[in-house]
Amino acid sequence: MEALGGNGAFWGWKLPEIRNTKRPFPSKSKSSDSSAESTGSRGYRFPLKQAVTASSLALTGDTIAQLSSHWRKRKDSISGSSDTSKDIMPSVISDHDWLRALRMTSYGFLLYGPGSYAWYKYLDHCLPHQTPQNIMLKVLLNQIVLGPCVIGVVFAWNNLWLGKLSELPNKYQKDALPTLFYG
Repeated sequence: MEALGGNGAFWGWKLPEIRNTKRPFPSKSKSSDSSAESTGSRGYRFPLKQAVTASSLALTGDTIAQLSSHWRKRKDSISGSSDTSKDIMPSVISDHDWLRALRMTSYGFLLYGPGSYAWYKYLDHCLPHQTPQNIMLKVLLNQIVLGPCVIGVVFAWNNLWLGKLSELPNKYQKDALPTLFYG
C-alpha cells in the first residue's frame, strides 16, 4: 500500500521493489471473449491478506479491551480485601465475551480488511505521488471520510449481531461523535 509511503518512500529510504509485477493468478480460460480478458481487468480478488490482518488486529484489540475491563473491575472489587493473591486467569477466561470477540473478528475479516484495502487503493489512484501535500491530504481524508464510515459500520455490525437494529439511530446520536473524537 502506497497510501502512507509504502516501500519506504515517506521516510526517504531507497528500498528495492519486492512486489511481483507478473499477474499472480493467470486465467484458466483461454477464450478471448472472457469479460475480464476483454476489458483488460483482472476481475475482483478478495484481499485475503488484508482481511486476515484486520481480523487478527480486531480480535487482539477486543481481547485487550475486555481484559483491561476485567482487571479494573477485579482491582476495584478486591481493593478493600486483604487477599489479592488469587489467581484471576480462570475468571478472566470464563468471563470473556467470546461472541463479542467473534463479532469484532468477523467485522475485521469481512468488512474492515477489504474496505480499507479498497479505500487505500482508491487514494493511491487519486493521489499517486508521494508529496507532503498528498500525504497530508490522505491523512485528512482518512479522518474526515474513513473514520466516520468505520464508526457507522461498526455500530451497525454490532447492533445487527445483537438483534438491535431498531436502536441504531439512537446509538448513532448518543455515541457516534464521542467515539469519533475519543476512540
